[in-house]
Amino acid sequence: MQKWVRFIAASVLSANVFLAETVAQQIPSTISQSVMEAVYNEVKTPFKYGLVLVPDDDTKMVDSPSVFRKGEKWFMTYIVFDGTGYETWLAESNNLLDWKTTGKLLSFSEDSDWDSTQKAGYIALQDTEWGGGYEWQPFQNRYWMSYLGGDSKGYEAGLLSVGIAFSATDPAIPHEWQRLEKPVLKSTDHNVRWWENKTIYKSTVIQDSSKLTGHRFVMFYNAKGDSLQPDKGAERIGMAVSDDMVNWKRLGKDPVLNHHQGITGDAFMQKIDSVFVMFYFGAFWKNTQGAFNRFACSTDLIHWTDWNGENLIQPSEDFDNQYAHKPCVVKWNDVVYHFYCAVNTKNQRGIAVATSVDLGKSKIRFKK
Repeated sequence: MQKWVRFIAASVLSANVFLAETVAQQIPSTISQSVMEAVYNEVKTPFKYGLVLVPDDDTKMVDSPSVFRKGEKWFMTYIVFDGTGYETWLAESNNLLDWKTTGKLLSFSEDSDWDSTQKAGYIALQDTEWGGGYEWQPFQNRYWMSYLGGDSKGYEAGLLSVGIAFSATDPAIPHEWQRLEKPVLKSTDHNVRWWENKTIYKSTVIQDSSKLTGHRFVMFYNAKGDSLQPDKGAERIGMAVSDDMVNWKRLGKDPVLNHHQGITGDAFMQKIDSVFVMFYFGAFWKNTQGAFNRFACSTDLIHWTDWNGENLIQPSEDFDNQYAHKPCVVKWNDVVYHFYCAVNTKNQRGIAVATSVDLGKSKIRFKK
């Protein structure tokens, strides 16, 4: 007998809690509106705590938070643009609100490297269970990152591709990671798809333990392109798969999320009961302001239902009144923390957090 999965609101005293309905022999490709609304009510964070990490001065920009837990502490990978390109850094916290930078993970390198001036790293193979442990999980006794790489100087300049970095050392300890010699996905590959033939941006890699895609690992990444005019194409999210973290194969001919305008990008994955939730940001859409965070849901990692309601995060404060985007969302001790990149109208860029309960206001400000 075919079964389904749905979520039911738990009580007036708490946000919606998820209850298993019936399990599916055949996975539905579309998520019902009631489930989407339940997800929204579970993950929404109406209280903006404010900035938690900012650059030392206005010559730098801080971006793309990803948090994980090790032992009794939290850690955050993030990227810094210094006018030349991206490097990847590490910070630590005891409470998800107060953060201290501890060191670097991916640095500028020799001019001959394909990724000499761009290394924007993102956690791969993290525990995606909603409210779970959020550990950075190893594979073959190594920890892994995917990263945006390139050799042009400037803000996301030139040909950008997906690289893979790895380390056998504790990821909570700042150290320089090793990298594969060549990128694993490029917009100039012979099998590039119509929507990714200009350049490739952020990626995120998760484990597909049930092999819903037929493979062990899945990468979601955003790329820009177009079959007729690559330079004018929109930015969309698509998929690639792997069984060893080294050799990657594109999956499907079309993107899994496509709004046919502006940017759809920077996926961050969580799994709430049997539903995968992809947090992402949109920007430069018609009748919208700046950049904002939203979500889509799936039960098979391939077919996605886009949320049609209010944004999760959008510009509203003096520290994020231009862009409020690039999500990383976790739940800990019944509180949801939505980290994001906050950009004001002075183009100052840092990391902020919004929460599901009121935790007060941050005292951190951009440097004047």
